[in-house]
Amino acid sequence: MPKSKRNRPVTLSKTKKKGREQKEKIVESIRKAVEDYNSIYVFSFENMRNLKFKEFREQLKSSSRFFLGSNKVMQISLGRSVSDEIRPGLHKVSKLLHGDAGLCFTNLPKEEIMRLFAEFEEHDFARTGTTSTEKVELQEGPLEQFSHEMEPFLRKQGMPVRLNKGVIELVSDFVVCEEGKPLSPEASRILRLLGNKMATFRLHVICRWSPEDFEVLKEGLELSDIESS
Repeated sequence: MPKSKRNRPVTLSKTKKKGREQKEKIVESIRKAVEDYNSIYVFSFENMRNLKFKEFREQLKSSSRFFLGSNKVMQISLGRSVSDEIRPGLHKVSKLLHGDAGLCFTNLPKEEIMRLFAEFEEHDFARTGTTSTEKVELQEGPLEQFSHEMEPFLRKQGMPVRLNKGVIELVSDFVVCEEGKPLSPEASRILRLLGNKMATFRLHVICRWSPEDFEVLKEGLELSDIESS
């Protein structure tokens, strides 16, 4: 009987003992999940919100398991080439683990997973460095949505304001952010005050693996692109 590839020794980067042990636990957990679940999905994410992702994961905990973290450790767990993959075809999964990505092991049917990921969407306030999706400009005049105590804070954010009979006034038009440009810390704070939720946390399915087949699910990505990389 052939020797199980799961039991092969794993070489990880040189780290302190505690860090190495943690990586080894992750490798073993992922390899066990390969045996325990019917299929594996690689997914990407944008504007990650940890609390909301935790809620999504809890919703599926009876049928699925998620892994996020070091792409390199996840790649090592599955195998990065035909020679070291722990199951046939898993090196293709490894090749798609880059950037903001994670693994979903599940027993749910493909149609259900695709629906759940497609429907998941959470709007939130954009953080510093996020690319602005629109131009936001405030017009000269009173800013009655803010109390007079806010005037020093708004001034610190670069807004040309003054108090006029207890009402904050913008003394000239002010551009908070420009579409397509990264948000400054000041712009991020002002948008939050304005209630403008510019960021959307989304999940995107990239590919699916099962013992029977491997398929690319991301639009514009071909299997040949993976095999040639």
